[in-house]
Amino acid sequence: MVFQEQFEEEPCFVISIAARMVGVHAQTLRYYERVGLIWPSRSVGKQRLYSPADIERLRRIKELTEDLGVNLAGAEIILKLLKRIDELEIKLNNTQETLTNLQNRVIRKPSVNNQKEA
Repeated sequence: MVFQEQFEEEPCFVISIAARMVGVHAQTLRYYERVGLIWPSRSVGKQRLYSPADIERLRRIKELTEDLGVNLAGAEIILKLLKRIDELEIKLNNTQETLTNLQNRVIRKPSVNNQKEA
């Protein structure tokens, strides 16, 4: 899982390849960067490098704008909300796991009344 997360964040695609993967022009990617929708990494030579996570974000932007007719401002809001939902789901899962662990500890702990009767 950690390897997969590292791979998703690893910048590896130059702008021409990223544009082809998403199905847009390289100029579109430059524009998205200018308006703050995407933040590609840069190589030592200042060349834009896109990670698999960047490609997925670009595909979502394309789907929202081209397929669903959302403008870029709306797409940005939707992407922020989706990210927040992901964060909250992680927090909920962690909280549920903590609750389950606490419940298991309570179940395994002998009650005070049972100890007095013995």
